[in-house]
Amino acid sequence: MDSILIIIGIVALIAGIIGCVAPVIPGPPIAYIALILLQCTDKHPFSTGFMICFFVIVAAVTVLDYLIPTWGTRKFGGSKYGSVGCLLGTFAGLFLMPWGIIVMPFVGAFVGEMIYQADSGKALKAATGALLGFLGGVFCKILVCIAITVAFVWGVW
Repeated sequence: MDSILIIIGIVALIAGIIGCVAPVIPGPPIAYIALILLQCTDKHPFSTGFMICFFVIVAAVTVLDYLIPTWGTRKFGGSKYGSVGCLLGTFAGLFLMPWGIIVMPFVGAFVGEMIYQADSGKALKAATGALLGFLGGVFCKILVCIAITVAFVWGVW
């Protein structure tokens, strides 16, 4: 039974890492499931405090992932139109993999800002903020998934 849980955990880790770049899949929460599955084996490698700590980190990164692109857009002078455009661009980018997921939030924020104000300079600045925010969120998710993967491998050994 332990082998099956470990294999399912490995699949969860892979799905979690994929979820770091695909906004529809919540990467870190799926990767965290791997730790829970490993905890259900005879090994019980992690303490309760460790599991709670990782849960808090995963929850924080998941919430921040939705807020960081909006903050980036706002920090660079964007409006709600730019933020909504960034979100719509992110979803449109799912169909244009692999580069669409990186380029489309930028394009969406730019188009949203151009609809709001016809100043291409301000729209470009806001779109840059959205792109940097999106990439920052992806980077944070990848770091958390790597940490979970390292903990999982350590726990299996």
